[in-house]
Parts: sequence; C-alpha cells; structure tokens
Amino acid sequence: MNNHKIFHYIEKVINNMPSDWLQLTTHRLDIYDEALAKTQFLEEFENLFSENNCSSTALSALPSAYDYIRLGHPLSSILEWTIAKFHDIDPDNIISFSSQTMPIYAILRENLLKNKNTHIFYRGDLPPGFDSEVLRQVYGYQFTLKKVEKLEDISNANIHEHKSTIYLSTEENISQLKLPSYIDFFISIQSDLGSILMINGAQNKSYISHVQHVRRRETIAMTPTDALACITSLIGSSSKKDVDHSGQPEINKSNVLAAVHDISGSKTKTLVASSGLSMQYAIMMGLIHDAQENHKGKAIKFIVPPNCYGGTNDQARRVAASIEHVEIVDLLVDGDNDMVQSLDAVLNQVAKEDAVPYIIAEIPTNPRVEVPNLKNLKEVLITERKTANGEPSIDPVFILDQTFCPNVHFFGDDKILSSVRTISYVSGSKFPSGGKCTAGYCVGNAKTANLLDKVELHLQICDNEATALQYNILAQQMPSMNHRIKEAYKNTREFVDFIHETLPSAKINFVSEKLASEGFTPSVFSLDLPTQGNTEEEKEAYKRDLNLKLINLMISEIPVESKFCVSYGQLKGSYWTIPATSTQGTTKEGDKDYIVRVSIAPHLDLERHKKVFRKFVENI
Repeated sequence: MNNHKIFHYIEKVINNMPSDWLQLTTHRLDIYDEALAKTQFLEEFENLFSENNCSSTALSALPSAYDYIRLGHPLSSILEWTIAKFHDIDPDNIISFSSQTMPIYAILRENLLKNKNTHIFYRGDLPPGFDSEVLRQVYGYQFTLKKVEKLEDISNANIHEHKSTIYLSTEENISQLKLPSYIDFFISIQSDLGSILMINGAQNKSYISHVQHVRRRETIAMTPTDALACITSLIGSSSKKDVDHSGQPEINKSNVLAAVHDISGSKTKTLVASSGLSMQYAIMMGLIHDAQENHKGKAIKFIVPPNCYGGTNDQARRVAASIEHVEIVDLLVDGDNDMVQSLDAVLNQVAKEDAVPYIIAEIPTNPRVEVPNLKNLKEVLITERKTANGEPSIDPVFILDQTFCPNVHFFGDDKILSSVRTISYVSGSKFPSGGKCTAGYCVGNAKTANLLDKVELHLQICDNEATALQYNILAQQMPSMNHRIKEAYKNTREFVDFIHETLPSAKINFVSEKLASEGFTPSVFSLDLPTQGNTEEEKEAYKRDLNLKLINLMISEIPVESKFCVSYGQLKGSYWTIPATSTQGTTKEGDKDYIVRVSIAPHLDLERHKKVFRKFVENI
C-alpha cells in the first residue's frame, strides 16, 4: 500500500470530519449493529478511501463504529485502520487503549485461562503502573520479564513452544516496524495517549475478541482527542483541530476532587477513573487484594443483581472466572423481589460459609428505578452474623452504584450508611460530565479509608485514571451538576405524569413523590407498555413491537432532541432504549427487561414530546 496516499487521505479526513467524532460519548442504536462493531464503519470508510471521497457529507453518513466511546469510536477505528494499512493486515488485529498496561493484562488474562505462560520483552521503560508482584499474586498472571536493547535481541531461540511472546516498546515507530513471526503481540506505548496493540499472525486470531472484551469491560479505548493526536503524529500531519486537551491539569484535578467531596458529603480520598467500569474494576481488584491479605484462603463472594447494568454484571462474572476463590452470588432486587429481604438471606448464607461478602448494588435500581427501605437496608448490613462454627462472620462491604442519583448523601457522620463499610461510585458519562466524557469517580466513608488505598493502587496498576481532558471536562461540568439534576427531574416528573394521564394502562417505574422529597430525583424512568394477545408469547411479541414503534416515532418526529441510545444525564434532549437489547446485552435472557427506558435532560421541548407521545397513543 502506498503510505503517501494513506497519509494524504487521512489528513483530508481529519480536516473534514464531523465535530461529533470528538464530542459525542454515545451514538444512536438504530444505525448501529453490535455484531459488526467497527467492521461496518470501516467497510464503508474503505469504500470512501477507494473513491478518494472525504467530504464532510460522506463522513457524516457513516454508520456508528461503536455505540459508546468507551468501547471505541470513529477516530480509534481510523487510527487502527491506518496502522493496519501500513502492515497489510486486518484492522481487527490493531486495538488501541487509553491505558498503557491493559493490553498486556488482556493477553495475560487470556493465557491464564488457557494455562499458558507469557514472555514479555520490553525496550525502554515498563509502564509506571506495571507491578509484577501484584500481577502474579492478586491477578494470578504467569509471565517472564526481560529487558532488551532492540527488537533484534529477541530471536527465535528465546521463544518456547506453548508460550506467548509480547514485545513492548516506548521507542518503536509502529508504522515502520517489521515484526518477526515469532513475536505474537506488539504493544506500542504512546506516552500519555495510551497504547496500541498489534496482534501478529493467524495463529493468534482467537485473541482478538478476548482483548476487545477487556477493552469493553475493564478499561476504555484511546479517547477521541488522544486518538486524533496519535493519528496526526503517525502521518506527520500539520493539521490541528482546536481541542483543549487539558487546560490546567493540576488545578482541574483539584477542583474535581473538591466538587466530589461537596456533592457526595464524603471526607475520604476521591479517585477518578477513565470510566465507571474502570472505577468498578479497581474497586473489585482492590477489595480482592485486601481479602487475600486479611482473610487468607477464604472464599470471596461478590453479591450482584443478575439484571443490573450489563457492564457491571459481565465484569463481575469475568473477574470471578479468572481469579481463584472468587464467586458470584445472585441478588434479586427488582419487581416482586425486595432488595433488603434478598440481601438478608444471601448474607446469612455467606456468613455460614465464612466467606468474604462484597455487595454491588444500584440505588435506584436500573432499569426499574426502585429504592429499597434504607433504614431496613442499614439494619441488614450492620447485623452481626455467625459462621457455621459459631464464630463472628466477616462484615460486608457495600459497593454502591449511585449513578442515577449522585446528589444523594449516603456518607457523613449522621447519614444512613455511615456505620456500614461503603464505597460509592458514579459513571461520569452521565450527570458529572453532562455526557461529554466517560470518566467516573468513587468515594467512601470513614470505615473504608484503608480499602480505598488498595483501590487506588489497582487504578494505578491498570493505568485507568481519568485523562487530563476528562478532568478538564469534569471541572467545567460538575459545579452545575446538582442544578441540572433538579431541572431534569422536574421535566421527567411532568412527562411521567402526562404519560400516566394519557396512557393509564401502561406501568411506569419511577420514584414516588415521597422518595423525591427525600432527595431521590432521577431523570430516568421505565415504561411497561400495555399489550394484547391470546397467549403469553403473543402478548410479549406485541409489546416488543410496540416498544420499537414508540422509540422510532420519537426519534423520527423529534430527531434533533430524541435519540435511540443508552445515555443518561446529558445536557439536553431525551434518550430512549430497551435495556434487554442494550445495557443488559450480556445479561442472562431470563433476567432481561424488554421495556422502554427513557431519560430526560434539563433542556428539551417537553410540549413537543407530549404531542408526539399523544400521537403514539392515538395510533395504538
């Protein structure tokens, strides 16, 4: 392939690309096929390249590469396509990360499950977070580590059968590198931009989906602005987009930490990660590390609702699958199941087994938007239990996902969870950033100060701290967060009341006025539409068809404000999705919710939304 032709074309693409490629965190599900993530986008992009067409109109018409930028986006896909073109390989073999270390761990994780060792050769310095001892003892990874002066120092004689070989470098030019066949994986460290993984050879093709899944669940793709910087550096372009990457990094970070303390009421350290799931992964690994040190040999039980956010559910089960003595216990929380009663029964059983109980739960729950009786929840959590031998059991840690209501104070000396070991985390792509970035944060109460030290360690090991630009965005958006939550709730309450009056046969899941007066003011609700049919199958099929009719009507009638996507907490508009086919994508089929989930922003044309919904009702 003529590299000059590629350089010239990509430079024109950068100049003409839609602004959304840099600014959006979520994209429409109606123009996205998850099974063809990245592939469909690149196939059409390849056609444009063949035609030398890089017009703004053509680029804007491309289908979504991914539905959410944590997983990938147009610029990460184009970066990977460009590198693949240099090497005449499939773009699927190139995967970019915001983290410098996570591509290493993705390979180590897969080889752990394959019972396969790994050789790591590195030129230059190892990433700062790489900690061999913790990786071996806590994560269970098996590898050898050797520094080399140049790639040629690694010969076929160094390689042993049934072991993978990683070459890690901070110094190689990835566009010019000629990789020998006995190197399975090349990882190029891109300074503070992240890293790029090249999967080498047909024999390693099976790793692609597993590495992508790590990027999907435990970290994030290289961010759009960093991918853009990487592309321009790669092709030697002088083209510059007006992007403020960091502002004043230390001041931004200090302001974000202060804002989180003020909003949460917590007095502990605040940790800020590249995404909510990056944050959750650090929490899980930090707690596992603590349990291994303080409760040696005991089983670790993560108690998780089976129908909670799919990323949470999937990540928890992935951790359990890869680490000995870690198991998942289902916690039934929605519908006919009461969270408090379910938790009491589960904690009694875990106590009898003398295991370490870690609870992950959303308040309010997703997608049913339910809040348990907090006084009863506290009583269950502080109840002293006994093991089967009559010894005191290990007290639980409550890991609270309060993304839907980040303004509620669970911490502080007189707050409901002050006497329970509790860590709270929030997805930053929601209200904290107004949908402008993915960075999430966590805090704890006084009883978790030592646990947060471990969480911080694993956040560093995974190189999953928020980027400078993410801190910049949070610093700009968080001061207005509580006001935006208040205004969005007002719109949501008015819309919910309208739907109740207009379609009283629909079941609406939303907080009561009483809960709202106590501070639970989410701007998301779920809608269980009325159905008809002679059998349960007919009724379910009718309802699922009706769900799509409503969503399609909303986004076609109000295309500027209404989107078919999973977002929440944005600055304007409305967002419609079906949890079973989006946020619950990896959830077991029997636990999925085929209902409509709606989120409402502080700024939208509410009267227009009412008019379109009335039109929907009139045509049922």
